Amino acid sequence: MTTKPREFFIQGLTKEGRTFRPSDWAERLAGAMSCFRPGGAKAGGIGAFIGYSPYCVPRVINGVKCVIVNEALKGIEPMAWDFVMNFARDNGLQVIEACLLPEDGAPKSP
Repeated sequence: MTTKPREFFIQGLTKEGRTFRPSDWAERLAGAMSCFRPGGAKAGGIGAFIGYSPYCVPRVINGVKCVIVNEALKGIEPMAWDFVMNFARDNGLQVIEACLLPEDGAPKSP
């Protein structure tokens, strides 16, 4: 039996409870990770659409900007995983392990 990769929520709150700035930090961080997708960079190219990687997506949860990072990113590109997690650590952001439930109740896949 294989275990599903964990998800980590990088919250836009510092460990002191202050809102992290700039206000578009989540979109910037997720945008920097947009090329890490199933199938790798080969899935992109000139005809690729612009969008976020399923392994690193921005969300607003309970009014707090977050970036949800799927642990599968670590297996695809360890340096990208380190970059995202070091960003959170270096900026004193709160990180929690959680699971984003699909809105329709259907199982979610990366």
